[in-house]
Amino acid sequence: MNERIFVVGYPGEVGGANTELWHTLRLWRRFGVEVTVIPTWTTDPRWQSRLEAIGCRTVETRPEALHRVAGLAGSIVVSMCNTRFLAEAARFRQLRCRIVWVGCMNWLFPAERLHYRQFGPFDRYVFQSRYQQQELCSQLRRFGFRDEQGYIIRGALMLDDFPFRPREHRPGDVFTVGRISRAAVDKYSPRTWVLYDRMPAPRRARILGWSAELSRRLGAPPPWAECLPPGGESPGALLGTLDALVHAGGQAVENWPRVGLEAMASGVPLVADARGGWQEMIRSGKTGYLCATEEEFVACASRLAADEPHRQAMIHRARAVLEQELARPEAIFAAWQGLWCRL
Repeated sequence: MNERIFVVGYPGEVGGANTELWHTLRLWRRFGVEVTVIPTWTTDPRWQSRLEAIGCRTVETRPEALHRVAGLAGSIVVSMCNTRFLAEAARFRQLRCRIVWVGCMNWLFPAERLHYRQFGPFDRYVFQSRYQQQELCSQLRRFGFRDEQGYIIRGALMLDDFPFRPREHRPGDVFTVGRISRAAVDKYSPRTWVLYDRMPAPRRARILGWSAELSRRLGAPPPWAECLPPGGESPGALLGTLDALVHAGGQAVENWPRVGLEAMASGVPLVADARGGWQEMIRSGKTGYLCATEEEFVACASRLAADEPHRQAMIHRARAVLEQELARPEAIFAAWQGLWCRL
């Protein structure tokens, strides 16, 4: 790459897009891409130091002063699921920037629709799963989107952030299940506590991403469940306490669930919905389980609790597939190169 890439947005500790951005920036820098990051619109000094350590430059500015940012006009601009960028996207258009939008949802933001009605679609789109591509392309075509503007690029995951440390589960040990999610009601099955209560005994549940609203809608956590607010513990630390990640979703269908990659990297077997991006991530019975009913969730978790050799074999197969296919840095970077070269 001879061009400098501008990224509009900043990494963060909480949120799939925020953490994926950090891993994506690390990936690009690993392969020598020059990156300038424009926070929207305040800078976190801690993250600025981390970005400087990997060779990314931060430029602090305000929307009305974007035209003063050296090199921005006519450049490639990437933004990842950032509504503050969407609110100011017209300014980047005026600077003739070539815009790459990485939406992490399966639907369009209201600000997105408004922008497309006025200006048409962005130059390129990144989809993390075939499921997301199918869902979004039909919506984007209404605004003039052409299929060749879209690329499937899996989310980057730098494995050194998630050491592979599978737990050993012996007969009679407490079987600890859990999940990590945004604190959004539509991310959770309304029968979350009923399902977890049916896990093999003795059992325990640990959830990261809980809120008072979830307690009101789903019921207060039972005594055997520990629920932490967003950011209450690092994902890696929580995963290190689990024997299985059991993710039964609600109305929201997952695009390319980052927590699944993190669990595979850490050595935690997956028991997840047979919907959306999970179906592209998991080879059911080999690298995890895909479940369509509550009975299947219970049966698969029970198998993992009762058959430790099977659980360990699944853990190691999942890690191998993650390294060789799902999160292989060379393949993900090559996909980004292919997109940039066609802008």
